[in-house]
Amino acid sequence: MKPSLVLSTVLSLLLPHAAHAGDCAERIATITPGKLTVAAYDYPPFTFASPDGTITGIDPQIVTRFATDHCLDVVTQVMDPAATIQSVISGKADVAIGSWNRTEKRRQVLDQSAPLYIDHMGIYSKAGDTTIAATLGKRAGTVTGFFWVSDLQKLFGSNLKLYPTPVALAQDLAADRLDVGFLGYNAGSYNQKTQGAYPGIAIRIAEPDDRIQATVLPPQTTVLYTKGNTSLGTALDLSIAHQHADGSMAKAVRDVGFDPAILDVGAPRSVK
Repeated sequence: MKPSLVLSTVLSLLLPHAAHAGDCAERIATITPGKLTVAAYDYPPFTFASPDGTITGIDPQIVTRFATDHCLDVVTQVMDPAATIQSVISGKADVAIGSWNRTEKRRQVLDQSAPLYIDHMGIYSKAGDTTIAATLGKRAGTVTGFFWVSDLQKLFGSNLKLYPTPVALAQDLAADRLDVGFLGYNAGSYNQKTQGAYPGIAIRIAEPDDRIQATVLPPQTTVLYTKGNTSLGTALDLSIAHQHADGSMAKAVRDVGFDPAILDVGAPRSVK
């Protein structure tokens, strides 16, 4: 993404303190003072999460940079996708990461940072389906937590199975217990290219279909954080803007083989 001259100028004036780890005069409210508790799940390349709590990838780089610039130690909690959101809602974690989409539903119980990057919906199938119409009537699956779940349930009804993780879905797809899966395109294409994941499965960006909002207006991803924590949200948004502007976020996505065009997020929006 190419920030405008105005944005770059504003950031140069507003961010000198946030950009240096040694200057921590700003008070940011967190569950444990001096620490940023991060709930994460394994979703390469956005988040590589190990059971021992080690996290790397695009999203961890973003929150770690934020924490470092504000003299906060990162404490990680690794769990299933849906559990990361509940961890923040219940006050056990400050933020949740893992390519989460900005949605109206989540705004009711969580606050959402400025957008990070675009996440297209992907269709995973042996048939190479690219349209929603081509998948109707088939045994379909997706993972709990994606905002397109409700739209898919309306179309597929009992033919749609919900999974706790992408790995569980992939196993059924490979074993022919499932005909088609709906997951994020970015992560799937990355894992297929780098790790040989989804052998024999075609991963395609879903063509626009008004029945599935995610195909018409690709969602923006976000860092989810405790609702009402203004000090955390304001500082986080400023850090994200800085990381867009200084090229560090572009480097992070290039390092995993993605086109930095996914950083061209546009104005913040929350999908229904």
